[in-house]
Amino acid sequence: MPHTGPQSVDRALEILDAVADAPGPVSAKALARRVGCSLSTAYHLLAPLAARGYVVRTARGYVPGPRVPLLHRSFLRHLEPAPRMTDLLARLRRTTGAEAYYTAYRGGLITVVDTTAPVTDTANPFAPGRETRAHATAHGKALLAELPGPALRRYLTEHGMARLTPATITSADGLERELSRVRGQGFAVSVGEADPSYTCLAVALPRAGDDGAVHALSVSLPTEEFRRRPEGIRAALADAAAAVS
Repeated sequence: MPHTGPQSVDRALEILDAVADAPGPVSAKALARRVGCSLSTAYHLLAPLAARGYVVRTARGYVPGPRVPLLHRSFLRHLEPAPRMTDLLARLRRTTGAEAYYTAYRGGLITVVDTTAPVTDTANPFAPGRETRAHATAHGKALLAELPGPALRRYLTEHGMARLTPATITSADGLERELSRVRGQGFAVSVGEADPSYTCLAVALPRAGDDGAVHALSVSLPTEEFRRRPEGIRAALADAAAAVS
């Protein structure tokens, strides 16, 4: 990612990202190599991150600190999700046998906010965080279909439509036809477009405010499993969305 601000700030954020993305504790030496700075600079940047609780130094290296979950709670509070969203996702997971997700569009970004997928499931293709594959995911298409034309065009210009699998839609005309289909049928589907082995379904939720935010519920599961019971999964997702309104 290109630098967008003062180098020290960019590097500190790169270090924070590296600690968050790592499978386990990361040494200062490894972080310095990752960021491309000296070991002394890495320690200089890590000190305020540790002091503010963004990282914690352990005997094996640095790990995310206690400030991180507080940021996530603040993020959720500002999104103003439907009450008992976590319970709703868990119920959807029990009903469908598929992993369930809560996603949101706000301020030009799409985020996977919460999911029933275990945090240890590193193979899950739809992990929480910023979503850069909206054109190829059901939750992305459900959200994009709700945007006014200028916001949609701006989003696609900024994020593009990378080809992720042979099934990925990569043209603006093709995506517009798909979004028109989503609006007409009331739900979005992605069969192997973001990940060749998975199908996901999504529905947009009623708008809760006037800040331009859009929310969605979705499920994902292996395509072969989806093909055995598509109508039941679609009905369960619709029922869960209706419980929000």
